[in-house]
Amino acid sequence: MPFISEELVEEIRSANDIVDVISSYVHLQKKGTDYFGLCPFHNEKTPSFSVSQRKQMYYCFGCGAGGNAITFLMQYENATFQEALETLAGKAGITVPKQELTGRERQQADRRARILEINKAAAKYFYAQLRMEQGQKAMEYFSGRGLSTETMKKFGLGYSNKFSNDLYQYLRKQGYEDGILKDSGLVTIDEGRGGRDKFWNRVMFPIMDVNHRVIGFGGRVLGAGDPKYLNSPETMVFDKSRNLYGLNLARSSRRQGILLCEGYMDVIALHQAGFDNAVASLGTSFTQGHALLLKRYTKEVYCTFDSDGAGVKAALRAIPILKDAGISVRIVSMKPYKDPDEFIKAEGAESYQERIGQAQNSFLFEIETLEQEYDLKDPEGKTSFQTAVAEKILEFEEELERDNYIEAVAEKYQIGYGNLRKLVMHLGTRAGFGRSARTLKSGINENKKRAKEDGIKQSQKLMLTWLIEMPELFGVVGPYIGPEDFTEELYQQAARELFAQHREGELNPAKIISMFADEGQQQEIAGLFNAKILEVETQAEKEKALRETVIKLKEHSISYRSRHLDPTDLAGLQKLVADKKSLQELQKIRFTVG
Repeated sequence: MPFISEELVEEIRSANDIVDVISSYVHLQKKGTDYFGLCPFHNEKTPSFSVSQRKQMYYCFGCGAGGNAITFLMQYENATFQEALETLAGKAGITVPKQELTGRERQQADRRARILEINKAAAKYFYAQLRMEQGQKAMEYFSGRGLSTETMKKFGLGYSNKFSNDLYQYLRKQGYEDGILKDSGLVTIDEGRGGRDKFWNRVMFPIMDVNHRVIGFGGRVLGAGDPKYLNSPETMVFDKSRNLYGLNLARSSRRQGILLCEGYMDVIALHQAGFDNAVASLGTSFTQGHALLLKRYTKEVYCTFDSDGAGVKAALRAIPILKDAGISVRIVSMKPYKDPDEFIKAEGAESYQERIGQAQNSFLFEIETLEQEYDLKDPEGKTSFQTAVAEKILEFEEELERDNYIEAVAEKYQIGYGNLRKLVMHLGTRAGFGRSARTLKSGINENKKRAKEDGIKQSQKLMLTWLIEMPELFGVVGPYIGPEDFTEELYQQAARELFAQHREGELNPAKIISMFADEGQQQEIAGLFNAKILEVETQAEKEKALRETVIKLKEHSISYRSRHLDPTDLAGLQKLVADKKSLQELQKIRFTVG
């Protein structure tokens, strides 16, 4: 990416009012000084998505999404920082310096662009073939599967002619040479026989990336033929382990979570039935790349795989990959039907929605599947099963989560909560990593210690939000706390910028967000400036809350710096002594807030 100065970034951001930017995507209503709407990043019925014109920031109190106008485009459009910046610059009539490519990079970029052109041309050709006389059987196949004309159009479905060089001849007439056609994966070139189509006599499914560009194809043979299903090979634009069929449509769905299927027809059938949040992997096992792609758009995935053994195995493979990516997983049962397509045809959309509502917790699904490997009527088999269950429960790091699953499994299999818990603790200790909550040598329980740490973080967030909302507080708290008292690294960076802005006479929290290119950090910074402030009725209550927060910050800051102080750091030691005296004064004084 070319170098873009902070000044230019801020010029572009400030030239685009955030309310104008977001209102073109989200319906906003003004309430007080801010605007509210339904969050575009998660499903909700009551608006919790706020946009502040004064702060030039947005924040969702439901899912935590937040940032400035640049961040919004990155999250909503799945754009890079550069792409979002260029979009906003275009709106404001500002020129962004273009990236300078080397000769090889320019050649590669041109080749990628030409392959995308070829794919687009091929998709249009297949689309037209389906609607001609030669595509009658293919049209009958799609109609026989219950697809409407509108659905076929929505997914760009097509047909590859029964002649094995039909597409090749067409693309040659469009001016594409053999070399680039071979690189597209649509054609094989043989010196003796010439060009031969990868796909022929197949119904065609164009595969698009999240930006609606055709990057590859899937084809199902009509009649007898092998293989039954065929996908484009890997190319410069097509990586099957990092793309999902239907995600270009599902990413804009307002439905909760993402429905993960196995096949193209499952996705299409679900979309036609109104479940426009369905996607499928591209003829390959579910990968970490797929999970990371999904994480951009959802926190929850519903696996709605085939009900046969292969479908169960696919679910068991996908569950840990999704969990490792931080995605919650539930399993939708298709029994007694084979797959979602068959289920929808037999039972309809309403029944399918009920199945989603009844979706099984992924861990309990794993346990249920594990159960089938043991004879629970045999004492030895029963013991082995319970041991295997206890070992799986140990995968949870949090004691509360382990206890909840111990309780659920104990109740379902009538093991006895106390017995199963003892077994879990025994196996954990034997493995050398007892994960149960323990009391530290200091006498502080781990859970209480964690709660205290979370409380400190919340206090630091609250103080930063107060300083934004009421700039006059800088004069009140300034003599007692500074950026160094915010002990979380990211919080301290934000505090340093905020205090510096105050010294220069202009608070601009949206500018601070732009200093971080990482989307996750931008979201976290937005959260720092949008902490929930408790409603207090009287001036005395407000002053008391402020005083308690300042004292809590200062006490924690002193404690933190004492533990991390280099014994040779005399300046740091002197600062600690001064801060301890300052803390003693804080205990006595009363803050006066205007």
